[in-house]
Amino acid sequence: MEQSYYREPTYEISFRFRRILVPVDGSESSLFALDLALDFARRYGSRITVLHVRVEGLGDEGVLEKAKRRASKKPVHVEFKERVCSPRSSSVASEILEEVYEGGYDAVIIGARGTTVSEDIQVGSTALSLVTHAPVTVVVVR
Repeated sequence: MEQSYYREPTYEISFRFRRILVPVDGSESSLFALDLALDFARRYGSRITVLHVRVEGLGDEGVLEKAKRRASKKPVHVEFKERVCSPRSSSVASEILEEVYEGGYDAVIIGARGTTVSEDIQVGSTALSLVTHAPVTVVVVR
């Protein structure tokens, strides 16, 4: 008899990714991270929270609406949050980290690059900061 190495999935992943935070900034990279999180939710029952950190004084309205349109295409419940950060006292990365600590998330799924102008940058400063400082799993999507 031939030995089979295929094993049925155990869905252990569902216990490691129960609550997922997805920071969005309107970039295609962040929306692709949202797509991945929505797939996790559909397959494993993860609860998704989309977070937009709005920088005081910048005109970045419409980011959450763009994410809502993207999420509405999937049959998954998604919570949406917005935080405001003052460049003098905080940063986008520190606001995301604060949300991670306060919200009790199991993982963060983030786009590798945000709305950075330079094409030479492979991983943006916010994603790099989260990978370095987050107390949970961080998945960086390219």
